[in-house]
Amino acid sequence: MSQLIPLRALLDDSGLPHKPAALPQHRMSEPTNPREGAAMSLGRTITVPADEVREVFTRLQPHLPPYLRKIEPTPYNGLRFELAPFTGREERPAMPRAFYDDPTLRFVAEEDNPREFRIREMAERVLSDLLEQAGNEWRDAAYVADLKDTVRDAPDRWRAYEREAKALESAYTYLRTPEAAKEWPAALSRLVDAQDRTRTAAAAFDERAEAIARVHEKHLYADLAHVAALTQAGHPDAAHWPIVSADDYGSSYFSSFSTHVPLTEQVRRLIEQQDNHITKVGHLMGTAAV
Repeated sequence: MSQLIPLRALLDDSGLPHKPAALPQHRMSEPTNPREGAAMSLGRTITVPADEVREVFTRLQPHLPPYLRKIEPTPYNGLRFELAPFTGREERPAMPRAFYDDPTLRFVAEEDNPREFRIREMAERVLSDLLEQAGNEWRDAAYVADLKDTVRDAPDRWRAYEREAKALESAYTYLRTPEAAKEWPAALSRLVDAQDRTRTAAAAFDERAEAIARVHEKHLYADLAHVAALTQAGHPDAAHWPIVSADDYGSSYFSSFSTHVPLTEQVRRLIEQQDNHITKVGHLMGTAAV
């Protein structure tokens, strides 16, 4: 029976695989827990002898990426990889060409050499799993990096809109007071000014919001949700920003029942309601005068 090797026995104190020269210095022993044995699923569950597992990491050593910090075994004979954080501006992690050119890792048919087949198949599986995780983490980092470049002054534009929207609400509310009747034309003029400023502020925010929506669309397959990505980009308050689908900006049609519309459309609807109300009041005032 072949001697088994726990995967953790392949790691040094840093959690990284031993370099080839260091491997013979470590004693290999039968695992006390069968789950710690060096077994991998290669289309079926197989038991890999200790010397073969050790050989896998020996051959992989030149191809392990510099961002790999640590490898740990999982309870079910798998591996967990700890990677250095990505900035998102590196090249996307990919299988190095040198791996395929390595004569010790090229494909060998199982029927020709079962031992070499196991070693090479396991090596490719380990590196593929590592690069898959690295690709996922890099993709999230690239998403956040793009948002950092795109958000720019969006917080200032949003605050400017909030100020103007509050001023518009005050101007409209004032029209319902007895004092407004004493200066009706001036009160209406102030309302129109407030409407214009709010419309302008909404358009300014939508300009930035559309760019953010394009980033969301670009990184559609990232693991991070939109709000989580914006939070990691340094904007936790962005959860309150009305950022809609990128295709909705510049559209001329929105359902009257939909709230998922750009800010400019929301303001247009609000101003339309205000104007209709004022027109109706003016009509009734004229009727009452008659």
